[in-house]
Amino acid sequence: MKKVRRPDRHPGRTLVTAIPFAWLALFFLAPFIIIMLISLSTQRFGIPPYEPLIADGEILAKLDNYAFLIDDPLYLNALISSLRIAALSAAIALLVGYPIALAIARSPRRHRPLLLLAVVLPFWTSFLIRVYAWMGILRNEGLVNGALMGLGIIDTPLPMMQSAFAVHLGIVYSYLPFMVLPLYASLERQDESLLEAAADLGATPWRAFWTVTFPLSLPGVLAGFLLVFIPAVGEFVIPELLGDSGTLMIGKVLWTEFFNNRDWPLAAALAVMVLSLIVAPLAWLEHIRLKREEART
Repeated sequence: MKKVRRPDRHPGRTLVTAIPFAWLALFFLAPFIIIMLISLSTQRFGIPPYEPLIADGEILAKLDNYAFLIDDPLYLNALISSLRIAALSAAIALLVGYPIALAIARSPRRHRPLLLLAVVLPFWTSFLIRVYAWMGILRNEGLVNGALMGLGIIDTPLPMMQSAFAVHLGIVYSYLPFMVLPLYASLERQDESLLEAAADLGATPWRAFWTVTFPLSLPGVLAGFLLVFIPAVGEFVIPELLGDSGTLMIGKVLWTEFFNNRDWPLAAALAVMVLSLIVAPLAWLEHIRLKREEART
């Protein structure tokens, strides 16, 4: 049998794939390893504020910080609260963003670039300025309460600032483009003839949406949900400025441990645990997705 010679791999392809991997290794893997090593150390008063892992040829790595995190309910409650707030905010962003993405995808093609520009336009303004703007809108003397009192709808200002409502509103507003863009990409690729076929078979527009449009857009739904959920879990600025003292999120706890308590090893251990709890399910979902794609082929 004649042996088929495989074409030589072009060096340019290797370079194209090597650059992203090098970028991830330098700016993600290396900092993560440093944080993980700090998490195995112990706190000290000095610079740096942690003991060295190797002294006099002896390895001093310990797991005491992880044991403390498990024993103290504060960190577990903060993680659960962060997951709950992030999941609810992502769900609200999905309810708000899906109609926006669908309207853009169904609009005339010449109008889509302008509509997409309107979605990403807030990104041209500083994130911190946008959060401060919501403080001015939601405070007792702000725009909303002033308008409602001016119209005679309410007599006293509504307590909107320093509340869970303000935190959810700030997260949804800040991360809504991350929901709209992947949804639009998924909806825009759908073949409209499928809806016409569903209508020919007697399906109402609402039934056609739930049986054709929404199932085909599930990859965009999952991508958008994760793009909102993951950064919302570690959010610090929004709960700090819009929430109250009872708004317990893991980002605020990390800030307190790093900069107020200066317990870098404990904060590093907390960061490693949170990242592991988030990345592990994502890796599992990606594994399932790849398995399904292999089964289809």
